[in-house]
Amino acid sequence: MVEEICNTCGLPKSLCVCVEIDKETQKIKISVVRTRFKKFLTTISGLDEKEKLKELEKTLKRKLACGGTVKDGVIVLQGNHSKKVKEVLLQQGYKEGLIEGA
Repeated sequence: MVEEICNTCGLPKSLCVCVEIDKETQKIKISVVRTRFKKFLTTISGLDEKEKLKELEKTLKRKLACGGTVKDGVIVLQGNHSKKVKEVLLQQGYKEGLIEGA
């Protein structure tokens, strides 16, 4: 059986380090927006990979017990979760110095 090869680094998928490198180089911005009905939305922007956005959004919704969606490359969560989002992102392997906001 031939193992799949990563298009970015050329290594087999089991040895691919592209995901870890992406996590170390992305500058993530967390902000809280107040809607016209006095509700809060937490937005997470600056993440590159579209496939990983949906997975991260599901993880955040599950851990924060809130609703949310992905729109135009930005994760939008219902409620003011800026500090908790930062903790979850740190647990996922993102660097603290590259996360602004919260």
